[in-house]
Amino acid sequence: MAEEKGVVLDRAQVKKAVQALQAFLKTKSTSESLFLDDTQQISLLFTLWKIPKVAQTIRIPLPHGQRSDTDEVCLFTRDEPKMTSEQTQRFYKKLLEERGVKNISEIIPYNVLKTEYKPFEAKRRLLGNFDMFLSDDRVRRLLPSHLGKHFYERKKEPLSVNLQSKHLARDIERVIQGTSVKVNNKGCCCMARVAHSGMTADEVTENIEAAVQTVVAKLRMKGPVMKIIHIKSQTSVALPIYSSDLSHLDVQGVAEKNAQTPKKEGKAKKMKTEDVKQTEKKVEEDEEVPQLVPITTPSKKPKLEKPSKKKQLEKAPKPAAGKKGKKSPSKLNKKTSKSDSKVKRKVPKVK
Repeated sequence: MAEEKGVVLDRAQVKKAVQALQAFLKTKSTSESLFLDDTQQISLLFTLWKIPKVAQTIRIPLPHGQRSDTDEVCLFTRDEPKMTSEQTQRFYKKLLEERGVKNISEIIPYNVLKTEYKPFEAKRRLLGNFDMFLSDDRVRRLLPSHLGKHFYERKKEPLSVNLQSKHLARDIERVIQGTSVKVNNKGCCCMARVAHSGMTADEVTENIEAAVQTVVAKLRMKGPVMKIIHIKSQTSVALPIYSSDLSHLDVQGVAEKNAQTPKKEGKAKKMKTEDVKQTEKKVEEDEEVPQLVPITTPSKKPKLEKPSKKKQLEKAPKPAAGKKGKKSPSKLNKKTSKSDSKVKRKVPKVK
């Protein structure tokens, strides 16, 4: 399937890149990492030709386990009916021992997660104490609201496992030692952890080949998918191990042009016919509308002559100048009214 989509890895080139990366990690190792036996993750960086339309998560089984035996794994289980939290923990511990599962460090029932790990600090401690989280597929949909966003930002969200499976040990081993890729529909890059620095070059090479084949086969995209594939660690630069051939781009470009040319010709014809119709309409309108004869109007209106200020002053009547000997009628009336009042007061009363 990888060959059909145009991805063929050169095994010798991949092995050289892995050896170069391992040599770099040995030179950069510090005294602390030697004492703690700390190993670095080795990841694949995929760059796609197009942004996927739909986001998807791809699980990748690896031929060699990419987790060490010291990794701590936590399992979230459902609450068994008619059992307390302690009885549920004992029940699932016994079940895992009977099925031969030895990689689980701690079992946490759903009710314990809701009550004891409700505070923010408790969730942060839980996140730091374990390297990986698994969950019973019957309670997987209930966990995001109780775990919080930090589990998903650190890419430690729990992976679902069927605890009722007949091959429980094999299924859990595949999930723990395998890996997964989250293909996002908001970008063209995605990353998957495939190995660690403590593995040999051949084991890392085989894991890389298996991961590339699985991702290319399960991607929901048509045509050439992969543009570039890099290998890198947490502290190193990205080393290219695959670069796609650009010959398919010419074929795609010619096909797209051929598909677009008839559409363009059809659009041009439509535009021409629309232009002809518009010109015909304009001609018809010009023929039908008669020419209007302009009416002659006086260029300037006659201005009304305003009377000058001097004429207004001449026409205004002058107030009558009163003589010195004569008094105004208003004053005479006032005096007569006063004299009448005095006369009335001086009239003697008749006994």
